[in-house]
Amino acid sequence: MATTTAANRLGLLLLLAVVATTAAPAVGAAPAAAAATPPFRRVYAFGDSFTDTGNTHSTTGPYSFGYVSSPPYGATFFHRSTNRYSDGRLVVDFLAEALALPNYLPPYLSSNSNSSNATTAVGVNFAVAGATAIEHDFFARNNLSIDVTPQSIMTQLDWFDAHLRAASAGAKTRERVADALFWVGEIGANDYAYTVVARDTIPPKLVRTMAVQRVTAFVEGLLQRGAKYVIVQGLPLTGCLPLAMTLARADDRDAVGCAASSNRQSYVHNRRLLAGLRELRRRHPGAVVAYADYYAAHLAVMRAPARYGFAEPFRTCCGSGGGAYNFDLFATCGSPQVTTACARPAEYVNWDGVHMTEAMYKVVAGMFFRDAYCRPAFKDLLAMKAQGKP
Repeated sequence: MATTTAANRLGLLLLLAVVATTAAPAVGAAPAAAAATPPFRRVYAFGDSFTDTGNTHSTTGPYSFGYVSSPPYGATFFHRSTNRYSDGRLVVDFLAEALALPNYLPPYLSSNSNSSNATTAVGVNFAVAGATAIEHDFFARNNLSIDVTPQSIMTQLDWFDAHLRAASAGAKTRERVADALFWVGEIGANDYAYTVVARDTIPPKLVRTMAVQRVTAFVEGLLQRGAKYVIVQGLPLTGCLPLAMTLARADDRDAVGCAASSNRQSYVHNRRLLAGLRELRRRHPGAVVAYADYYAAHLAVMRAPARYGFAEPFRTCCGSGGGAYNFDLFATCGSPQVTTACARPAEYVNWDGVHMTEAMYKVVAGMFFRDAYCRPAFKDLLAMKAQGKP
């Protein structure tokens, strides 16, 4: 009974945290969700532009999306660009709020995250827009390195090691790692995108095998360093992004109206990733490795967008060109041609043609944290941490 009560209290705390609405704070400050001590005081995040909170700037962003430092990025919540690829908060920001952290996770490449201070006490975000699962050398060897972000998920693991060396020493390092929550945002979509022009020599099956192997090796690297609580996101419906639907053939559509081939690719990728995570659970019974099912959450929204408050499931809020998707690869959000966004971003799923609106990220975060789209359930993971398990 005591265990059930504790879990219920944690679930209530989480529910209050996710649904709370507050005035926009400074970039580093996360609105406090509750007075109770959160089960995690520190989070380390990894991934690509879906998770990057500022490691990328306009000068380093991927091709056609190199304007993240310009308005209207950040307009909804922060009221200025924070180098997040959205109009506001990302899923990882809602995670910080759900855990009642005093600040949002600082990006590793910012000056604040390279020293031990109050800001980095909440953790660090190592995610980089355009990052790949496969190492950069693979793309360079195949003459695909133009406009490819040089950082991979293993680069982020190197950064994590460097951060730990700078922040702590000796036995405290492993203690810090064991006490933290590790958030592995979606990673791998860029690997498919960068190799799409070379399918004759680099088939998607090879990319999938290599990408999933790198992600599982990365997660195992975290576990070997002492991580006990890890959440790994799968890929979303990449075929429902306006970029994919614009480039796909008109007859390449699935039941929800998205690019069928891209969604099928993500689905198979996620199945292979799940198999890899199951093996990691078997090899590391002393850790919790959860899977956040981005694909299923995204699909639920696309099947019934109005249920989640969306009137525009396909059109780009900050884009150009009009038509069904309002997306032009050569005139993207923040560029001189696109300096304003739609009037009501909260009614749109898609922000700039590849990334989501804050409203969509908030819905997905709620599905991960409250609903059955995280396995084991997020509230169960919190309860295990509170009880010192596993």
